Amino acid sequence: MGFSNLFRKKTVQNILKEVEKNNADGHNSLGKHLTARDLTAFGIAAIVGAGIFSTIGKASSDGGPAVIFLFLFTALACSFAAFAYAEFASMVPVSGSAYTYSYVAFGELIAWIIGWALIMEYAIGNITVAISWSDYFTGLLESGGLHLPQWIQMDYLTASNGFTDATALMQGGKSFENLDAGLQDAYTAWTTSPVLGSFHFVADLPALFIIVLITALVYRGMKESRNASNLMVVVKLCVILLVIAVGVFYVDTDNWDPFAPNGVSGVLKGVSAVFFAYIGFDAISTTAEECKDPQKDLPKGMMWAIIICTVLYIAIALVLTGMVNYKFLNVGDPLAFVFEKLDLKWMSGIIAVSAVIAMASVLLVFQMGQPRIWMSMSRDGLLPKKFSRVHPRFKTPSFATVVTGFVVAIPALFLNLTMVTDLCSIGTLFAFVLVCAGVLVLQNKPNIPRGKFRTPYINSKYIVPVLLLAGIIYAFHFNEKATLEFINNTPQVNEPTTIVTSLNKDQTTEVYQFLIANDTENASANKTNDLEQILSEYHNDSDKYAKVVESLPIDASLKFETGFALFKHKIPMYIFLVVLLGLTVWSWRQNLSLIPLLGLVCCLYMMAELSVWNWIYFFIWLLIGLAIYFGYSRKNSKLNFNQE
Repeated sequence: MGFSNLFRKKTVQNILKEVEKNNADGHNSLGKHLTARDLTAFGIAAIVGAGIFSTIGKASSDGGPAVIFLFLFTALACSFAAFAYAEFASMVPVSGSAYTYSYVAFGELIAWIIGWALIMEYAIGNITVAISWSDYFTGLLESGGLHLPQWIQMDYLTASNGFTDATALMQGGKSFENLDAGLQDAYTAWTTSPVLGSFHFVADLPALFIIVLITALVYRGMKESRNASNLMVVVKLCVILLVIAVGVFYVDTDNWDPFAPNGVSGVLKGVSAVFFAYIGFDAISTTAEECKDPQKDLPKGMMWAIIICTVLYIAIALVLTGMVNYKFLNVGDPLAFVFEKLDLKWMSGIIAVSAVIAMASVLLVFQMGQPRIWMSMSRDGLLPKKFSRVHPRFKTPSFATVVTGFVVAIPALFLNLTMVTDLCSIGTLFAFVLVCAGVLVLQNKPNIPRGKFRTPYINSKYIVPVLLLAGIIYAFHFNEKATLEFINNTPQVNEPTTIVTSLNKDQTTEVYQFLIANDTENASANKTNDLEQILSEYHNDSDKYAKVVESLPIDASLKFETGFALFKHKIPMYIFLVVLLGLTVWSWRQNLSLIPLLGLVCCLYMMAELSVWNWIYFFIWLLIGLAIYFGYSRKNSKLNFNQE
């Protein structure tokens, strides 16, 4: 078997023929129930969730009212990718999403890689949403007077890490009452949990409950899932419109001044969080085989979902930043928070209920998408035949759905929310990049059957080089300081919390005594033993803070991030810049289509904004996938048998 076989491709004609032969192989066809309206509702169900009920608060706190431009940028990037998805879905109207499209454009190995990445996207995305749902659900129970023990409503990693950080901060003089609420909960969960030897039993049981419930619904049938999704979408849209309608009367336009308090960097700081708010529209493409008219309805469903959600996000962001100052919005439940702050507790209760519904609808769409990816890979022989088994009565991929339930439920008990959010984002962005690249690869190839929808063609030959030149001028003329610091790898001062949590007990005492002895006016004025608070008071003046940190009697590695420890976080951005130069040359030579090229660039940029650790974890996941491919999938591929 030669190297070229790794990139053997499927043709669109063969894919469509295989679908017709599924009944003969015992793979019953999926039921066709979905219209453009249903697809739009699925898109809204997937998109309107954690973003509008949670991450919008942090993004608004970083960027101020100008965060609306971040929502516009992210919506534009997702729209570019949606054009590419819609073109492929129109060309290849079967289940499988980006996996199937990559099989046509790039060949088997790349298709396997993207399929494996999509498995991570949906599995990790489901875990993320389940954990978020658990947080809202337990909060709702507590507001009703029912208090669950902390150790059954928190994941293991959050409790363990939170206990370590809380212990370090209290060692530095901070009282338990002054700890962040999340650290208090983590400390309580860890110290009150049942212990077996040295193992603490901390597990998110509400997350397990919702996953089991949603998996059962998805197993039961597409029609039932569609009806449940549509109902939940109606409920949460009504609540969001109510929030806008009530909140607009409490908007104080003075809160919109300054509009961009932290500049462009402040707005872009929340790019990953806001992108997570849009994840889900691509899940629509996994249902292509269950659409009544996929070539017409899929493009409509994707575009309308993105447009409607963007309008809602912008309206909510303007209302939130108008009701209260942006500085107060760095909370986990910003919608409920602003109404509670204005003493409208009845609205807070309504929002809490709708958040629980919103999270459940997102989980429903994500839990529906992953089994269909596995089913498509199984049909091609890349996974065991059981994964493509369709239930004779319910017309759903039954075995794959059950396995998905286990794959999501078990990690949800133990994994950290931040980790899974970033992993979900990088897996999704990687899929977007390959789908956009796939459209570019196929744009000039003959003998490719085209669907009813095709991305409008705009020649990028001159536009992309001009945009690149404009970016260089901006970087070195308008943002010179940050650009030179990036290039020169200028040492960065650690945050107060980072410094304090990295000290042992003796170092903590030494640093505290040093600050008091050297006349730290803030410390003497506040009479506090809280080391983290003392350092934070200097943090408002960056130059003064840097001088104070530099004088501390501890090792420089605890005070600054320098050398390779700092440079490694810039590696993703350097990868982006190198690829950007290559794409510019490619666009000049091949007259590439502008829209999918911009989608590729925007999504790759957002990948570069994620930390290097997410890239490393993602790379490890891909290595595991490659081991499975070369150990099982390559020799069992149907293309392998066809060529023998």
